[in-house]
Amino acid sequence: MRRIRSLCVTVVGLATATALVGGVASAAGGASQLSAAESAAMTEDFNGDGYQDLATAAPEAAISGQVRAGYVVVTYGSATGLKTSSRAYLSQNTTGVPGVAETDDRFGQKLVARDLDGDGLTDLAVRSSGENVAATNSHGTVTVFWGRAGGLTGTGTSTIEAPAGSSGWQVGDDLVGGDFNGDGHADLVMWRGDDWELRSVLFGPFTRAGAAASEQQVDMFTTDNSITAITAGDMTGDGIDDLATFHSYEEHAEGGKFWRGTSTGLSTTSTALNSAATVTVGDFDNDGKGDLATRVVPNGIVEGLPYDAGTIKIYFGTASGPSNTRVTTITQNTTGVPGVSEDRDQFGARLDAGDVNGDGYADLAAGVPFEAIGTKAAAGSVVLLKGRAGGMTGAGAQAFDQDAPNLPGVAEAGDRFGGAVRLLDVTDNGRAELAVSAPEENNTGAVWSLPGTTAGTTTTGSIAFNPTDLGTPATNARFGGSFANENGTFLFPPD
Repeated sequence: MRRIRSLCVTVVGLATATALVGGVASAAGGASQLSAAESAAMTEDFNGDGYQDLATAAPEAAISGQVRAGYVVVTYGSATGLKTSSRAYLSQNTTGVPGVAETDDRFGQKLVARDLDGDGLTDLAVRSSGENVAATNSHGTVTVFWGRAGGLTGTGTSTIEAPAGSSGWQVGDDLVGGDFNGDGHADLVMWRGDDWELRSVLFGPFTRAGAAASEQQVDMFTTDNSITAITAGDMTGDGIDDLATFHSYEEHAEGGKFWRGTSTGLSTTSTALNSAATVTVGDFDNDGKGDLATRVVPNGIVEGLPYDAGTIKIYFGTASGPSNTRVTTITQNTTGVPGVSEDRDQFGARLDAGDVNGDGYADLAAGVPFEAIGTKAAAGSVVLLKGRAGGMTGAGAQAFDQDAPNLPGVAEAGDRFGGAVRLLDVTDNGRAELAVSAPEENNTGAVWSLPGTTAGTTTTGSIAFNPTDLGTPATNARFGGSFANENGTFLFPPD
């Protein structure tokens, strides 16, 4: 059996349009209303204009003949939504960026957006999973683009690599952001040293050279397994982000672990969680504690994921972490949820949380990228589940595919619409827009943005864009493979 590692990674800290502490709105421009811990949450406002921005990865794209070199596009928000005319194209060939675009670098394999240096502007950490660093005999780097008025450029960009003298590899694996000691500064968790069982917590504020203020190393393994999903968020309501990791070995899921954030960093001991393939955190019942949403691993067998209809379980937050007793299970057969559970749909293959209607409750976007639309296999869809008092049910759920009225384009077999999802308030109106990608659309990939309203997500006024529209490398780019602070970098296509 093949060994699978780090296939599904997610980052959701203190929610997107709704904070996980006290339900305080944390849309871009609202930082003055936030507590110290909340101020370290991602607002994804890279240019400081008060509107959240969307960072989209194309890690499979060829650049100057170098296949799978990869790039990132940041599309800036405005009062009327994302503006494709206002964007930044970033690669390792961008002036000022260390290194050069090379075959199999996969620049953009994972994106984390946080204010790492504490200057009030969001910075973008970009993982290159295949970058070869001869000096430390390692693979992988994390390149940090510093937020600035006018938008991101390569000026002053720095790189986080393995520590000097180490022979570590896969630097930046399991990358996730949060505020794990509650000091109001953003921190990063990643693998970056010799020991495969240790993960580094790099505490902010970071210097512009990419150096952390301090470092904690936590042994996150008890057996020879791998982290295959990871998420951060305040799941206890104490104002400090916690961490949840999910493990597997070869084809077997091996459960999860909850690591509580404390004033001195992550706890070095964990409590057990059930297995999960994809994860995110949102305060779906608005009680001030983040709830853990997961995609279930069918029968605990990772290799069953491509053929699975898909099941979502939500473990509601408590003062001691995700509950083992207050749990909601949702499938496409749940009352109120559009569609029907069918083999290979993979309901919940991607997950993200945010408040689309401005009611103070986080909602859940669930990608269903392999759902057939009519006779069009794997055309894909997205289901939006609504948060509410008492928790989440199927009531009021919405579904969208490319054949929906007013949505640009048309559903086609193999598009995988719903291959990435992100909820961000790019208009700064207190309601999150839904970003969704179809990474196989027209052999290039494409992204849609659907507005949020008081009634929920709408296709009216939606937009779509692809690499050709943006003037960026297109063929086999898989544009929209993931978004910054989004829940994954990998899909499980059926044979």
